[in-house]
Amino acid sequence: MHHPELPDGLPPLSELGYDLLNTTPWQCFFSLLRPFLCVSFYVYFAIMGWWPLAVLSVLLLFVTIVASAHDLAHQSLALPRWFNDIMLALIGMLVLESGHAYRITHMQHHRTFPDHTDDPEGDPAHMTLWRVILEGPIFLFRLWRWAWARAPRERGWLLLEAGWFFAFVLGSLLLLPQTPIPFVFALLTIGGSWIYPLTTVYLPHNVQGENALLQTYTLRGNIIPRLFLELTYHLEHHLYPAVPSHNYAELARRLEPHLRQAGVEPIWVW
Repeated sequence: MHHPELPDGLPPLSELGYDLLNTTPWQCFFSLLRPFLCVSFYVYFAIMGWWPLAVLSVLLLFVTIVASAHDLAHQSLALPRWFNDIMLALIGMLVLESGHAYRITHMQHHRTFPDHTDDPEGDPAHMTLWRVILEGPIFLFRLWRWAWARAPRERGWLLLEAGWFFAFVLGSLLLLPQTPIPFVFALLTIGGSWIYPLTTVYLPHNVQGENALLQTYTLRGNIIPRLFLELTYHLEHHLYPAVPSHNYAELARRLEPHLRQAGVEPIWVW
């Protein structure tokens, strides 16, 4: 787990409170369960022919996936390493992605950002908006290829996750004469992944910021942060990556006076 050096003036986690690292069994269980529930909802609504609700289920799936995979990548749910690896793979495979490629490149992002010479995940933060949009279809492939080259010990997981992608897509094509449900799911998840460079990299970061406190945004509010499972507290996550996502709001509350004193102005949303 990566522990960054804190900018001057910010308290260590020991001062903010180690209780921010706590995860109850229910919080852990629900974090892992949410993505599977969303897939179940998609299947049910699709079988019933309620396609708008099926599409909404996939949108919710992406929100839950990002939160759960984020915590699994940082091993912040206090799970045994072997079980953490299994759940990281399974949750990534729900949306036809490689959870291990994400973890490998995400840890590199925390080590190097804003330096983009060797940060494949953070690259879109240095691009123009149109370049970021064009990056969408190849972004996850680039992350997987970088992870394959840099983490040979993880290649078993990387092969399994890539193999599942091709097997599911092929299987959904073969099942088209019987049902379009798997094929539509594949289209929605693959298409949805194309906005990752925009929503998870380009928008939350500001590479022009003068220091580490101004290079990542934090959004505060009563509705939007809850809808996005507290992932809007991106600055707080960069500063204290060991804290699980369900404690981001409390972390932000405790950190508020320190950020204000350092000149950080949170962006307020609904």
